[in-house]
Amino acid sequence: MAPLRPARPDTAGRGDVPAPAGAAAPAAGDDGPSSLLQQPRAVWAVAFACVIAFMGIGLVDPILKPIGEELDASPSQVSLLFTSYMAVTGLAMLVTGVISSRVGPKKTLLGGLALIVVFSALAGSSGSIGEIVGFRAGWGLGNALFIATALATIVGAASGGVAGAIVLYEAALGVGIATGPLVGGLLGGVSWRGPFFGVAVLMAVAFAAIAVFLPEVPKPARATTPLDPFRALRHRGLLAMAVTALLYNVGFFTLLAYTPFPLDLGIYAVGGIFFGWGVCLALSSVFLAPWLQRRVGTLPGVVLALVLFAADLVVMALFTDSKAVLAACVVVAGVFLGINNTLVTEGVMLVSTAERSTASAAYSFVRFGGGAVAPWLAGRLGESISPHVPFWVGAGAVLLGVVVLVGSRRHLGRLAGGGGHGEAPTSHGRTEVAAVSAGEAS
Repeated sequence: MAPLRPARPDTAGRGDVPAPAGAAAPAAGDDGPSSLLQQPRAVWAVAFACVIAFMGIGLVDPILKPIGEELDASPSQVSLLFTSYMAVTGLAMLVTGVISSRVGPKKTLLGGLALIVVFSALAGSSGSIGEIVGFRAGWGLGNALFIATALATIVGAASGGVAGAIVLYEAALGVGIATGPLVGGLLGGVSWRGPFFGVAVLMAVAFAAIAVFLPEVPKPARATTPLDPFRALRHRGLLAMAVTALLYNVGFFTLLAYTPFPLDLGIYAVGGIFFGWGVCLALSSVFLAPWLQRRVGTLPGVVLALVLFAADLVVMALFTDSKAVLAACVVVAGVFLGINNTLVTEGVMLVSTAERSTASAAYSFVRFGGGAVAPWLAGRLGESISPHVPFWVGAGAVLLGVVVLVGSRRHLGRLAGGGGHGEAPTSHGRTEVAAVSAGEAS
């Protein structure tokens, strides 16, 4: 499949954001010649907020063990920070489009940022693990509102072709994922409360920048309903992709939320390890995933990434007592996760016949179930049975996802038919890959 140029999102029932009044529209076929440095201040304001939002995926990793020690909480209790966050994020994905299509993208962005500021500050002020878990749920609602709207807003506010705006968004995603553990380690070295207060301060700055620099953006032409994502899941191919992502997330969040406990290293060491993981994830998602897609196709690329990730978890299960092996496997896993995050989301867009925003919401709603269950389950299994067991369960879930995906091949349409050798993301696919992959970083 020949590569297509990114097309500016439309407003005819797609749920995307039109350009603000007065913004220069790209010429037909324009690939977006303006460089990243030539974007307007509104785009930079949203991009800055994206970097901070995307830090959330690894920000708390270095402080998980210190939180447990300070507040006398078990690994499974601490892991509920992820569970409440991901559960609320997944549920909120059902209504983010409804809210944005009625109040407008700018108010949705500001509302999401305001919630993050409030709940991250409250989490930093907490005196018990239960309070942090509850405040992380509110944080998840804010992030859902933000990430569901940010990309379309950046694209709509871009002064030139959308290619540069999408690259900027992807760069913000990569910088946020990579630096989250590093910032979490540095601030956590002062106090486990530091990363929470740091996010609150930075998001307050982002709130002010967006309020000042981002003009009012017109509402989409058609308001969505909460039932639209459920209707989209009637498509067997989309449902198979979503279930595969749910099972993959069991392995993903086992690695993310549980590994710091058997690692049993200091805050700076854990932050450095997950910084390496984030760098590998960001680079492979931007550079390796498109190359692999062109070489073998989307579906084979996803299967390969999942099988290699499962093998990585098996090694972690066999050598859980070796800190060096665990650290190396965490970093290497970033390569496989970056490939999968990009290609499986591209697959969702190739498979689904629903509107892009509706397909994204349906897929995210299902997959975040794995992110909600896995952290708590891994902690409980590690406490009650053996520290090796969570990694075995994670590997088994990822392989089961491969079985579901391959077994549903006849429902995958173009995704199953792509044979590589020139296959590249479609125009809307590249945009939605960035948007939906950002949900992993929320």
